[in-house]
Amino acid sequence: MNIKTLAINALVAAAYVALSLIAAPIAFSNIQFRIPEMFNHLIVFNKKYFFGIILGVLLTNLFSPTGVYDLVFGVAHSALSLGIVIFFAYFIKHKLTLLVINTLVFTFNMFIIAFQLYLAADLPFLLTWLTTAVGEFGIMAIGIPVMYALNKKLNFNQLMERR
Repeated sequence: MNIKTLAINALVAAAYVALSLIAAPIAFSNIQFRIPEMFNHLIVFNKKYFFGIILGVLLTNLFSPTGVYDLVFGVAHSALSLGIVIFFAYFIKHKLTLLVINTLVFTFNMFIIAFQLYLAADLPFLLTWLTTAVGEFGIMAIGIPVMYALNKKLNFNQLMERR
């Protein structure tokens, strides 16, 4: 990994943590509304954002009231979901389609977070899956036009490439 890629990933991770902690009361519960989850869309533009997103999730989850559960399950949820979208990106090149797929993958995979909350906080699994999925879908859906517009101005793929 070159220095530029490392620096950009560090900025993504730092922004993820900062935005999550600002909204901490609604970032860790069974009704999650974690604003920087829209950063997951960066993976659609360049798979090199994987490490920045994962590091941001890991560092944010150090502050989670569910402790080690969130470190394991939260990071697993993000890594699995990002991996699935990277796989789809080999076959689908249309960015808007991939952004929608990314939203659906992250939303569906919230069963991982629901299971975590079932184990850590004894919350009902199906209801928790529903509430966390609704929050994830909302943020990711809002993130589609936001990240698409930002990409038009910033060109996320080009930011990661060497000059």
